[in-house]
Amino acid sequence: MSSISLRSLCFRVSAILVLVLCAACSQESSRQGCADPLGCVELPPKAPLKIGVIQSLSGKTAPLGEEQVRGLELALERRQGKLLGREVSLQVEDTGCQPEGGANAALKIVADPAVVAIFGTTCSGDAATASEIMSKAGLSMISGNNSAPFLTTIGGQRAPRWQEGYFRTAPNEEFSGPAAATFAYGTLGIRRAATINDGDIYTRGLADGFAKRFKELGGTIVLSATVNKQDTNMGPVLTAVKNSKAELVFFPLFQPEGNHLLQQARRDPALKKTVLMSDGSLIDQGFIDAMRGDAVGMYFVGPTPPSKAPALDALEAAYRARYKVPPPTYYYVSAYDAAEVLFAAIEKVAVKGPGDTLRIGRKALREALYATKGHQGISGELTCNEFGDCAAPRFNVLRLSDPEAGVEGLKANVQFTYSPTP
Repeated sequence: MSSISLRSLCFRVSAILVLVLCAACSQESSRQGCADPLGCVELPPKAPLKIGVIQSLSGKTAPLGEEQVRGLELALERRQGKLLGREVSLQVEDTGCQPEGGANAALKIVADPAVVAIFGTTCSGDAATASEIMSKAGLSMISGNNSAPFLTTIGGQRAPRWQEGYFRTAPNEEFSGPAAATFAYGTLGIRRAATINDGDIYTRGLADGFAKRFKELGGTIVLSATVNKQDTNMGPVLTAVKNSKAELVFFPLFQPEGNHLLQQARRDPALKKTVLMSDGSLIDQGFIDAMRGDAVGMYFVGPTPPSKAPALDALEAAYRARYKVPPPTYYYVSAYDAAEVLFAAIEKVAVKGPGDTLRIGRKALREALYATKGHQGISGELTCNEFGDCAAPRFNVLRLSDPEAGVEGLKANVQFTYSPTP
């Protein structure tokens, strides 16, 4: 066992031990007079309703975390900051888009027996650690941004990191890789492809999904490579790409690693004709501004945006009024929908007691979330299945033709839409 894996194991064991102690104390105090098997949140008169918020609010992924928080804030603003007549109090914790950060944030939140539920996370790696702690503590958690398949379901079966009580309104990107592969094989005529991930379970999952579908269609994966987070020299992996004679490279990387790979590939004459494709993490104005001409001709696969409708226009207007800027992406919409699904479930199960007290059963809240059917969200109709996926998967393949048109021009340049049959 390596020193890294040993440290990881020690951290995980310590975290679970702390969790067990915290959860045991909080649940014992909450079960007095409570029939819910997971305990209840008991709120005295005038006490605020507490929701834990776990997001990435520092580093390169901070803009994504900020969009999640803004979606939650807009949902609260629609309700004048109140739920069930009570002020809503947010305990906000930053993960830095790191698994350890997700675990630490979750431990801080579940230690408070008054927290009703958790809104998060931004990154799927954080969700894997945070949701395990959340679930063991008897809470529920919902995300508007996580999309990695390993959190919910893969191929219709329970995924490796599934946890009871975890939900999301972002579509399962189990279908993102296949969408890219289907377009590459069927539309572009690609027969030899390479994939590059950064070792993160999210990027690995997307790369694996691409490879599986591409091979099913008859293509050949000539290289499956991994770079490290914070790598700046992409020369070795690009040399491997050249040696593999790949016609296309699918690299679902974040910034800045995605930027480095693209720039260095464009500087190599041997890769001039190689098709470059990434995922939704690079469908970003900052990426386009930084890459400019280097990104021209590149393909991206990402969730199909919500259809234009009066409700979406009204939410966008509320965003502009509150934050004084136009929304850079549509990620705040799925965050808003996640908050609305959570609020509706809380309102459904909360029981008012004598003296204006309030009781919310933790198991009852989970069941209400699983029972969500036909919720009319801004992003579309939401129905949560037994694995916690609430959004129907539908993905667009986009092509950047004009950097001057920005991210809106990119999103409008749809080359292919993929919607798997149920």
